[in-house]
This record gives sequence, structure tokens and C-alpha cells, in this order.
Amino acid sequence: MRLFGTDGVRGVAGEFLDADLALRLGRAAALTAKADHPQVLIVRDTRESGEMLEAALAAGIAGGGGHALLGGVLPTPGASLLVRRYGFDMAAVVSASHNPYQDNGIKFFGPEGMKIGDDQEAEIERRLDEPSSRIGRLRELHGAGGDYLRELQLRFSGLDLSGLRVLLDCANGATYRVAPEIFRRLGAEVDTIAVQPDGRNINHGVGSTHIDALSERMDGQDVAFAFDGDGDRVLALDRNGTVVDGDELMALAALHLRGSGRLAGDGVAVTVMTNYGFHRAMADAGIEVATTSVGDRHVLAELVRRGWALGGEQSGHIIDTGFAPSGDGTAAALLALEALQGADLADRHAMEKLPQRLVNVRVRDRAALEGADSIWAAVERESEALEGRGRVLVRPSGTEPLVRVMVEAPGEDECQEIAARLANLVQTELG
Repeated sequence: MRLFGTDGVRGVAGEFLDADLALRLGRAAALTAKADHPQVLIVRDTRESGEMLEAALAAGIAGGGGHALLGGVLPTPGASLLVRRYGFDMAAVVSASHNPYQDNGIKFFGPEGMKIGDDQEAEIERRLDEPSSRIGRLRELHGAGGDYLRELQLRFSGLDLSGLRVLLDCANGATYRVAPEIFRRLGAEVDTIAVQPDGRNINHGVGSTHIDALSERMDGQDVAFAFDGDGDRVLALDRNGTVVDGDELMALAALHLRGSGRLAGDGVAVTVMTNYGFHRAMADAGIEVATTSVGDRHVLAELVRRGWALGGEQSGHIIDTGFAPSGDGTAAALLALEALQGADLADRHAMEKLPQRLVNVRVRDRAALEGADSIWAAVERESEALEGRGRVLVRPSGTEPLVRVMVEAPGEDECQEIAARLANLVQTELG
């Protein structure tokens, strides 16, 4: 069984991902590095299993001849950023992102700040049980959080948030200290929720995966931002409590960067889930859009391939490689405010979202979708009827026995009707 998934090794802490596996992953990762004694930064989120896995991972790195540098609690993008700034050989993040506290994960970044590729992941798996006679060292890396904050402050030094009242939901996760601090340094009046992690409350009813709950906590703030557990994604609420997703935040950023001559290649990379309204807005602005499969690693790969800098996902993973080659929720929130240039998020006009309906249909075999001619014929008919006005996307889930039916249309009723027709057909043919 392959250990690495779409975002590192992830599973229930203490069961699938136990201290023994973390140790072996650390040792194998150190052995795959080019240096005899690679320097490896380790950061984590706030889960109760984080300290155990951090310690085991560090021991494994030292057992493979590496020097493990413990950076403590820090958002995932902090590792991506600091591995380059410090000139380290690798970084490791102990986190399961937006998953519940029972889960945890380990993902590795290379010296350029990007997640390691499939080949290196496969090599780590091959070398899991390889013995090593090399001995490395462990030490705490003091001030990692302060260094990350300085990088944020340097990037957004021209952003004055004086007079802005902001509500931040830090998901009781890795942003609970750094996000409120950078907003305060830039002059905002900051209110916070979910900034008291206890090891088990990370993502529990809070954060970007529970954005609707945040609207109930708004009390006169101008804007609100919700991060996920490891801080690599963000969603927003305007002062009316309306959700502003990753598509709208990217549209704001793209138009702003294009207007200031800072949008590399005049292009943006997004996934197949990105709203049709985004594509129309970018076309009107003369900005090229590249579309990838779902997953921030696919977006980043496309940015690197094209030499572009901005990309992301509807879920709030927004990558600006001019800052860090990773989704960064805090930086993305600040970029959105920079793009507004003092205007109210409620008055945004970057794009007009089309109504979107997503239906997950449970099936016997998701791979059977490929040969389901009647379904694809129906998709073609519905797509032709929506041409120039919306779109249809039918795809298998990458991890579950599901087929996802997504429809975007100018009206809610039309959107619902098309989605229902296609979902019923998928259920009949494959359910």
C-alpha cells in the first residue's frame, strides 16, 4: 500500500500514523537528501498528537544523519517560506490540515519550498526500513514564528489597516498566534475566535470548513477571515456575513496584481472546480486562465511550468509564489485587503459568481464512469445547452466511491434541474 497520498502521509494518530512510522519516515527522508547531514526544519499544528510525532520524526531524522530543527507551532506556509530563507535542505510539517484532531499527517518540502515530488516520496517509502549508521542532532529553532511574521510584514509593508475592524477565526490551529499579530502590526483592530487550542479542539466547529458558523459571531466588524488548522487556506465574510470563497479572493488578487504590473505572465492557474464566473471575469480583463485537476500541488506545478505566480482553489488555497510556493491563508487574506485598497469587501466587483450545485452520487465503482456512454452523452447535451452561459463537470472522486456532479448556470432553478437530471442518471447507471 502506498503511504503518501495527495498531501503527504495522513491517518489516525497512534493507529496508522504512530511514532514508529514517523521515526522511519524521518530516517528515510534524511537518507534521501543530497547532503550527508541534511538540516531539516520541523513545524506542527496544535493537535495533541503533534508533540509525539514531532519527537519521533526528529529522532528518525537524526537517526538518518540529519540535523532536526524544531520550529514549534507554525502554519504550513511558514515551513515553505523559511526552508528557503534559512537555506535548509528540507522541511517537514506535522499536520492533518482541516481534518479532526484524531488525524495527523506528515508532509515534506524540498529546499525550494515546494512539496517534494512523487519520485522522492516513492524513494522514502522504499527506504523506510533501511538501516543507517549516521548520527545527527536535534535542537530547537527559536524565533521561527517571529521570522515568519517579519516576512509577512516585509511583503505587506505598504498595507495600512488602521481603522479596519477584523474578525479572525484561527480554527484553534497553527495560525492562532501569528495571524492576529500580523493584522495588529498592520494597524487593524482585531477580534478573534478559536485561538485557545487544547489539542483536541482544532477545526471543531470552527475554521474555514465551518465558515457559516462564523457569520453568527460577527458583531460590527468590517470583514472576517477563517483559516484552516494548518493555515494554508482562508475564506472570508464581508460585513453582511456573505461568504467570499477562494475564487472571489483570487479574482480580487489577479485584477489587483495585473493592474499594478505584478501578475507574472498575465495568467492565473485554477482547478476544474473554479466558478465559471471567474473565467468570464478573467477573459474580460485579458488574463489567461490555466485549469488543472483538483489539488494545490497540481496548481503549483502549473504555475512553475508556465512561470506564473498566482493560483489557487475555490476552497481557499491561494498561492502567490512571489511570497511563498505554498498556499498561505494569512498572506492571501492580506493580499485581498491590499487589492481592495481601502474599499469595502461587500462592494467587491471582481467577478459575478454563477449559481453552483454540487451533488455527490455514491456508486459501486467510480472507475466505471469512464465507460458510461449514456452519462457522457447526457453531459454533452447539457453542456451544449449551457454553452457561453455556464458549464457541467462530472468526475469521479479521487478517494471515495463517489461520482461528483457539478453544474453552474445563470439561474438557481436551472442549475438545480440540470444537476438533478444528471445525478439521477448516474445513480441509475452506476449506483
